[in-house]
Amino acid sequence: MRTDQANMTHSEAPVLAVSLELAAAKWKVALHDGRRDSPAVHTVAEPQAVSRLQAVLTLIGQQKEKWALPADARVVVSYEAGQDAFWIFRALQACGIECHVVDPASIPVERHKRRAKTDRLDAIKLVISLRAWLRGERDRLRVIRVPSTQDEASRHLMRDRGQLQKEVLQHRDRMRKLLVTLGCWDEVDSRKFAGRLARGELRCHDGAPLPAELHERLVRACARLTLVEQQLATLEKTRETSLPEPARERIDRLTRLNGIGPVGGSRLALELFWRQFSNRRQVGACVGLAPQPFDSGESRVDQGISKQGNRRVRALLIEMAWSWLRYQPGSALTLWFHRRTQGTPSSRRIRRVAIVAVARRLAIALWRYLQDGVLPEGAQLKSA
Repeated sequence: MRTDQANMTHSEAPVLAVSLELAAAKWKVALHDGRRDSPAVHTVAEPQAVSRLQAVLTLIGQQKEKWALPADARVVVSYEAGQDAFWIFRALQACGIECHVVDPASIPVERHKRRAKTDRLDAIKLVISLRAWLRGERDRLRVIRVPSTQDEASRHLMRDRGQLQKEVLQHRDRMRKLLVTLGCWDEVDSRKFAGRLARGELRCHDGAPLPAELHERLVRACARLTLVEQQLATLEKTRETSLPEPARERIDRLTRLNGIGPVGGSRLALELFWRQFSNRRQVGACVGLAPQPFDSGESRVDQGISKQGNRRVRALLIEMAWSWLRYQPGSALTLWFHRRTQGTPSSRRIRRVAIVAVARRLAIALWRYLQDGVLPEGAQLKSA
């Protein structure tokens, strides 16, 4: 065991770095104080997640005593973003322990064709990268910005709305396809469909009544469809009143612009603009619409956009960009798009590439509009 490190002086305060490799049955915990060659790795296998977290806190205290670290030594915990989301982060913060949630794709790995991969090795890799990140090597990993409890909870409104809409379409499509198998092409979208089904007015291609088994299945499907439609209608009525005041203000400002409706404005405000950005590059990188070049030696390839960040926001911005071209014909973004795409031999492909650039520029323009009140150049507001 070595007692010093090349980049660490004796006067520097000790820092205990801890990484958690989370799994359904057990957690791997790696601890490193920067004074020894390899970190200590332990397994926490309590049945409940809360008990595992308490065991991690106990393990940190025991390791401090074992390594003769001061009781008030700085402890920094990190774990990869995943299905556990941010509850561990909030629980550790409540205990006064510094915690960081890491983007798993940002952690460097070996490029061998076959490399060993275990939870133990992943925990060791993460804690070593965390120590390098604490020394100032910010390229070793990327820390995710954790939303507040309210901002995270507000997302569920629009996400649940999208899921309910998807279920409505799935139920209707399933019922339509069942009817088609018997040559019946009746419209399922009509509200009178359930009544016609109950009265036995739906017929096969030859005029015969529907088989009893299929009829009962369609009745059950209609009941599920009615329930989902009722839930969707209730959500639509209470959506705006359930949001906090800052989110409603952002939505109101966005929907004043032509081409942005209440649904798109709500999704954009709740999924993206809860964050505070420092510059336009952060906005483009957050939505995954920034270009990723490959320039090495004589090889220069445009790899397209990074597709990082929130995929819901990225898909929404592409749709909103097409809508912007239609409802904001005099804006600078629309004119830029037409200059780029007119008169090209492969205009269809160029349009699909250029609309991505419009989406990125639109996200930046909307951020400036909300942040500084700068209206996008040439944009028109809706009439009162």
